[in-house]
Amino acid sequence: MKNILSIPLWCVAIGVLFSCQPQDEKTFKRPNIIFIMSDDHAYQAISAYDNSLIETPNIDRIAKMGMLFTQASVTNSICAPSRATILTGKHSHLNGKVDNHFPFDTTNVTFPQLFQEAGYQTAMFGKLHFGNNPKGFDQFKILPGQGAYYNPDFITKNEGEIQVEGYVTDIITDMTLDWLQNERKEEDPFLLFYLHKAPHREWLMAERHLEEFTNRTFKEPATLFDDYSGRTFAAEEAEMNIFEHMAWAGDNKLFPETMDELGLQEIGYDKIRFDYQVSRLNDSQRENFMKAYGKVNEEFKKAFPTLSEKDIMRWKYQRYMQDYLGTIQSVDENIGRVLDYLEENGLMENTLIVYTSDQGFYLGEHGWYDKRFVYDESFKTPLLVAWPGKVEAGSTSNELVQNLDFAQTFLDAAGIDQPSDMQGESFMPLLTGAVEKWDRDAVYYHYYEYPAEHMVNRHYAIVTKEYKLIHYYYVEDSWELIDRIKDPMELKNVYDDPAYSEVRKDLHRRLAELRVKYNDSSELSQDYINRFMDDARAGKVWGVSKEKVEEIERRRGEIE
Repeated sequence: MKNILSIPLWCVAIGVLFSCQPQDEKTFKRPNIIFIMSDDHAYQAISAYDNSLIETPNIDRIAKMGMLFTQASVTNSICAPSRATILTGKHSHLNGKVDNHFPFDTTNVTFPQLFQEAGYQTAMFGKLHFGNNPKGFDQFKILPGQGAYYNPDFITKNEGEIQVEGYVTDIITDMTLDWLQNERKEEDPFLLFYLHKAPHREWLMAERHLEEFTNRTFKEPATLFDDYSGRTFAAEEAEMNIFEHMAWAGDNKLFPETMDELGLQEIGYDKIRFDYQVSRLNDSQRENFMKAYGKVNEEFKKAFPTLSEKDIMRWKYQRYMQDYLGTIQSVDENIGRVLDYLEENGLMENTLIVYTSDQGFYLGEHGWYDKRFVYDESFKTPLLVAWPGKVEAGSTSNELVQNLDFAQTFLDAAGIDQPSDMQGESFMPLLTGAVEKWDRDAVYYHYYEYPAEHMVNRHYAIVTKEYKLIHYYYVEDSWELIDRIKDPMELKNVYDDPAYSEVRKDLHRRLAELRVKYNDSSELSQDYINRFMDDARAGKVWGVSKEKVEEIERRRGEIE
């Protein structure tokens, strides 16, 4: 005993280190990671969450194999900024991609780069939305910008720009399966991005679904005819009401000649968008398209003389749901193809599979389509995670996770060091049953793109499981407090209700702390406003006219 105790402690430490290290290396096998993301896929349109609109049996398979998150959310509900946050693990104000106008700061390190450096084989297929040369990928084939539903163009790493005939959701899956079959190195773990364009606007479904979905009828949301009373001016000002702002031809597929016959005025770039969609179709696709929507047009022309505004709202909602959900049908089918391949080729066992969207989407709630607000339908996003043997099958989590956390979660799962400037948290403890190690009780949100398409005011917010405190700060300055438990449809602003005075005080304090934690500030926000408005005055912001800039500045002057 005396001899043992006389051994220097540093020798014991070295002995422990070297006795443990080989065991750790032997037992830890780096997982494959497949990140599946769609664009604007509302959680309400996944039957694992809600089966009142559509059945999605293949996406549901991921939930049955693993965990479904009910409170997953985004930091900024708009396409490109969400993707930048996912790639960098940083809030928009730090990665530079605050909206669809400002560019992504390419000096950012993205987590696929770290995977590539750690010996992972990396690939991306589908919609990135910004940038033509994604960093950290051995192989990629991506859509330019928004991409097209039919006969899409692709930017590729090795083939230059190509066009592929067919339907985009099928093609992206074909590319993904081809890579798994022919380019994947069996000796290396892989990180695979499988990214769908659907169900992004203008919602063109595959030919095989046209007949079925143009004849379906869907349940209306309870708030379809919301009048926006009881909330701030921001809800009333927004330009994404289905009746007022959804385009006749570009969205609802009325033919331009039908519009002319009925005397319907264009909404936005209405006929141009329709003509562009049709111009991409080959002869066979065009025939099927015109056949299905010709019937829709004839039925509408017969009904139109007797339709009230409410009737038209209901008609537009049904047309919207038919096309939107029709595109999701293809997404679900194709995800089934990938899951089947994994099962048939023995790749399920050590593969972490994620399904999510770049944000949520309004499916008629509050009378809206699109996203942007911190209200639940756009703020929350679907998140389903499977990892056989690691994540309990059929489990559910209601913890507050965000797209900000994806990078660190994947790095954690792969045993790769996480950069200190990433701002999220790995939710591996939630996936592996160590819930006691997760202590987040609030998340931060910040939306920037205003004035712009859809005219949703700039705002930031703190969200807890019980409340949302929202600050709209441009043009008008106002606060909104939502009781998420008592008011799940988010119809009443209780900010000035004396019964919530202590809640309001506490949330203000916590919101200020979050802004410090994430290095956000009023000075940063003002800088983005100044730069944006300078570009808008110069005609550099898509969809923002000189007249709109002058209107905003006039309103701002009146308030000040």
